[in-house]
Amino acid sequence: MVAAGGHASVVWLTSGDGSELDMLVIERALRIHPQKMRDLADKRMREARAAAGVLGVPTRGQYFLGYPDGGLLTLVTDHFTTPYYSKFTGAVSVPYADTVAPGHLYTGESLERDFGRVLDLVRPTLVLAPSPQDAHPDHRAAGIVTLQVLSRRHELARARFWIVHGGHPWPSPRGLRMRLPLAVPPRGKGLELAAFDLDPLEEEDKLEAVRAYHTQMRVMSSFLLSFVRTNELYSSLPVAPGGASDTASRP
Repeated sequence: MVAAGGHASVVWLTSGDGSELDMLVIERALRIHPQKMRDLADKRMREARAAAGVLGVPTRGQYFLGYPDGGLLTLVTDHFTTPYYSKFTGAVSVPYADTVAPGHLYTGESLERDFGRVLDLVRPTLVLAPSPQDAHPDHRAAGIVTLQVLSRRHELARARFWIVHGGHPWPSPRGLRMRLPLAVPPRGKGLELAAFDLDPLEEEDKLEAVRAYHTQMRVMSSFLLSFVRTNELYSSLPVAPGGASDTASRP
């Protein structure tokens, strides 16, 4: 998009503050400590900014919402209007100053409102989001939020959805396998995924961006590097026709 002369922005719904594996490997802590988890989030936000910068996304186009890692699906279901408590950060509201709305309660209602605020600022003609068919609860919830908010705005036709957690052992083979294409994941069945091809220089840029996530690379490098391939896969459908999903309608 940037190479074609367009403008690109990125919005992160969480700040990665709910990884017990990272606490064990990086912080060498056996028990959850809220301040350490917030420190981890600060690291992850810096890494995310660096990765976005590699891809040509300027600082003014980078938005963090700061909602609870590991809690998004609960927000859009059981805690749409009542605050959610994060056992990782010890917070019931966005605790990070460098976010779109610090102090907003951990509720699905607040999450949708803040996401809508970013859409108002950016006014995108194309929105790329995780699919509600993704196996990861946070990714699935991000897709649901996108589906709900864009539907209310009558802008769902602008959305394209991708899958990261597509069912074991996808992507296969694991690890850095540049010049190979991504195959359709098991959880992508029925989505009619279309391939967007990358040239070798774009693959190199993606590799550099992935490597900017130092904390994640320490715990899941083989998985992350598996996505540096010759294509990206997107669907105009959020879920397969007739497929089940956690997409109960919101007013």
